[in-house]
Amino acid sequence: MEQKGVQLDRETISCCICLDLLKDPVTLPCGHNYCMECIKVHWDGQDGTGVYSCPQCMKRFIPRPVLDKNTMLAALVEELKKTGLQAAPADHCYAGPEDVACDVCTGRKLKAVKSCLFCLASYCEKHLQPHYDVAPLKKHKLVNPSKKLQENICSLHDEVMKMFCRTDRQIICYLCSVEEHKDHDTVSAAAERTERQRELEGSRGNVQQKIQDRQKDVKLLQQEVEDINQSAEKTLEGNEKLFTQLMSLLKKRSRDVKQEVRSQQETQVSRVKELQEKLEQEIAELKRKDAELEQLSHTEDHNEFLHNYPSVSALSEPTDSSSIHIRPLTYFQDVTAAVSEVRDKLQQVLDEEWKKISVSVNEVDVLLSQPGPKTRAGFLRYSQEITLDPNTANRQMLLSDGNRKVTVMDQNQSYSDHPDRFSRCWQVLSRESLTGLCYFEVEMRGRGGVDVAVAYKNINRTGSGMESRFGFNNKSWSLDCSNNSLWYNNIKTPVSGPPSSRVGVYLDHSAGTLSFYRVSETMTLLHRVQTTFTQPLHVGLGLEFGFRLGFGLGILSLSVGNSAEFCKLK
Repeated sequence: MEQKGVQLDRETISCCICLDLLKDPVTLPCGHNYCMECIKVHWDGQDGTGVYSCPQCMKRFIPRPVLDKNTMLAALVEELKKTGLQAAPADHCYAGPEDVACDVCTGRKLKAVKSCLFCLASYCEKHLQPHYDVAPLKKHKLVNPSKKLQENICSLHDEVMKMFCRTDRQIICYLCSVEEHKDHDTVSAAAERTERQRELEGSRGNVQQKIQDRQKDVKLLQQEVEDINQSAEKTLEGNEKLFTQLMSLLKKRSRDVKQEVRSQQETQVSRVKELQEKLEQEIAELKRKDAELEQLSHTEDHNEFLHNYPSVSALSEPTDSSSIHIRPLTYFQDVTAAVSEVRDKLQQVLDEEWKKISVSVNEVDVLLSQPGPKTRAGFLRYSQEITLDPNTANRQMLLSDGNRKVTVMDQNQSYSDHPDRFSRCWQVLSRESLTGLCYFEVEMRGRGGVDVAVAYKNINRTGSGMESRFGFNNKSWSLDCSNNSLWYNNIKTPVSGPPSSRVGVYLDHSAGTLSFYRVSETMTLLHRVQTTFTQPLHVGLGLEFGFRLGFGLGILSLSVGNSAEFCKLK
């Protein structure tokens, strides 16, 4: 109980400005006590206003009160000093270079615990107390300590800026809204903050979705590493069994194969892990971005929020979610097959067959396909000029515009005989073969349908029925643009969305992806084929079979005049 009394006396005889024991204590008319020097310095700063107030209760005095030393309180302070008790705060309570200092403290200032957007001042815990005790001050807006309070003052009108001009995208004061920004679209800073807050939440949602997508990709890559290692180990075990049958002559070759497989295994695992690390770094960056967005979302000062929002909320074009295509576990099976063949033929052709082993090992390649473009501008980077091969065109198809356009005619054209010509189907192949990454667009006109296809060069040209038609065999993939369907090996797959007069085709030959798009700035995906291409591809255009109706006076073909053309993209 005695200790509690000493503590009470210590607080009573401390100055709330310097937070130390009172020096030459004086008592104001409101009853609050201060060091004489502290209150003088405080009031000297108010000389221009003619009104002097108590730092604690904010009571105003006119004129400036005469200050007399409180001798009784001074004696009490001196008595307390003799006990060795002090009221000085701990060092960690004082403001450092990076801290927001209390605006009321004199001498060595304490850390501010809150800033007032109304007073435009920051307060330590003791000087903040009136904002909790005095009724008018309770209405003030308190926020976390901020060094940027003066940025809330309009440089033109010296008023607090509480408005936002959407026309000029800047924070303004009320006088600005009726003068410099008259007739502009202005709202309160709070209203603008609310709208931007909604956008921020949407941005956070996008970031979090990207994090989830990247985490899924990382899991796929982790599985890919395991699959490569398992396949490599299985291959090596099988090879060991085969090589033990080849006596001493095969021991050297066994070591060579092991070395190449290990080397290729390390190379492929390294590629996967490199992409994995890249994705993990992107996840870390996205999480950091999410943390910044979350911190900004909790900013209580509307103006500070709006100052920082444009730079924090901006997201780089990313990188959209990657598509990791995993091949079946066949990475090194060709090696085993080659070794088995060498075992049987080694006595006669060892030197020749050894080359097959080395080639098979190095053909192992993990298909780490990067995500394809999302906008038309992105696709155009891979555009390739396509021309049609007259030697493949059906005789009722006319090529024009530099062999980029094909039209159905009602009479045969004067083409020479050629083994590559389609004799039954109204089809034509491109002169160019496609490998790697490439993109092209086809524009269609007329009442009949058009097939946009890719095919191997050895597709049947003269077969009866549908044997040579695009999509009705295992050598071609065809988009039926009139019936919205994808055909392969005589199997029909429906395609979503309405028909389109212009179709874009994107090929990633090594990844085995063939994508058909409805052409626009955003590019709507119609269908994507995922397979393994074993040969270079040629573009094919098929103009669907028209109905021929006899009327006694001749034959009418409803497909005559139909055309398809490769668009100029460069």
